[in-house]
Amino acid sequence: MTRTALTERTVSVGGKDIYFAETGQGPAVVLLHGGGPGASGVSNYSRNIDALAAHFRVIVPDLPGYGRSSKGVDQSDPFGYLADNIRGLLDRLDLDHAHLVGNSYGGACALRLALDTPDRVGKMILMGPGGIGLTRAPLTAGLRSLMSYYTGTGPSRDKLEAFIRDYLVFDGTEIPAEVIDDRYRSSIDPAVLADPPLRRPSGLRALWGMDFTRDRRLRTLQTPTLVIWGANDKVNRPSGGHMLAKTMPHCDLLLTANTGHWVQWERADFFNTVTTAFLTRSTR
Repeated sequence: MTRTALTERTVSVGGKDIYFAETGQGPAVVLLHGGGPGASGVSNYSRNIDALAAHFRVIVPDLPGYGRSSKGVDQSDPFGYLADNIRGLLDRLDLDHAHLVGNSYGGACALRLALDTPDRVGKMILMGPGGIGLTRAPLTAGLRSLMSYYTGTGPSRDKLEAFIRDYLVFDGTEIPAEVIDDRYRSSIDPAVLADPPLRRPSGLRALWGMDFTRDRRLRTLQTPTLVIWGANDKVNRPSGGHMLAKTMPHCDLLLTANTGHWVQWERADFFNTVTTAFLTRSTR
């Protein structure tokens, strides 16, 4: 659990509310959470905020559609919509640029923001980011489980528990029941049920637009980037890390053993140490 005192605020970006918590001093680091049902910023980074706040100004938003932020995501360009909102948050905080740390859905948001406006991003850490090779292979079992949460029989605690224990992490027995309970309650917020934020792309155009490996800008992106990918990730294929390392000119890749999709939670001490070192080292 996070022990550092958090300052909580809500700001308006493009007429939508963006909730965020922050703590610490120093260079700004924005932590962007994943897109699983019931996800939120502080809960996803509960094992990281204290350690990072010793070195940085840590800003932890709830992405649009999640937590205490306004619901609804532009499904025609979801990654672009997320990036626009987080850039708007930086504007509201008078931040010319910030480091971005993004897990899964949040990693896709970070990467799109860097591609659209590279001058706004200092360094970037991506953990199993979404949208890597999306059109080059069938969806994984974990991603199918994630995408089907609000369809079929609808959301249930059993469906959420199966996704988290079977697909999100390497060892599902390590997840406390209260984590699942909290996320389930958030996942059935009436506003979320009316407009689920994460859905299967509708149409080939939308699908191709969400695959970063088809974006030519990736080859020239100068942002120093560290990709950390769980070797046992069942949601987004670890091969995506190799795709990014081969394509991006300044991209380091770490594969973590015995780790699933939630590396910042499963390997928290390792993640905190590596993240601090990467963000504080000088760039040659």
